[in-house]
Amino acid sequence: MKPYPHRYLAAASGRPEGAVTLAAPALESFPTAAPADIAGPGDLWGPEALLTATLADCIVLTFRAVADASHFRWNALECRTEGELDRIDGITQFSRFATMARLTIPAGASEERARRLLEKAERDCPVANSLRGLRTLHIEVITSRAPEMHLA
Repeated sequence: MKPYPHRYLAAASGRPEGAVTLAAPALESFPTAAPADIAGPGDLWGPEALLTATLADCIVLTFRAVADASHFRWNALECRTEGELDRIDGITQFSRFATMARLTIPAGASEERARRLLEKAERDCPVANSLRGLRTLHIEVITSRAPEMHLA
């Protein structure tokens, strides 16, 4: 990993009507729009959905790194995050983020350790640490019926 600070560049461009295009170096551009709740079409990603998805994505990617560093084997992680946009003291902002994480581990793996590592991943997630809204993490750990198999 490169030393800190890390810098990221992204751009948005649009016209008076229609989609806004997001772009970043070496990445595919894509259209966005306001969500249906804010008079948008509701059929494109918008900043609110992107922020919420980014939190879920960051938790999965951070867990991957935490589990790898801890030599913890796991099969799958699904994170679903709900962000609540509200008006607080006249300012529109996200007031809370609730993440539901479903972690599947191989038979014989410690459920308690899985939970601790997932909690650590949420605490270490740089996106989560950059948000003001209240964050909650609900964890479900599922043990696979059969031990993990590796094919040669």
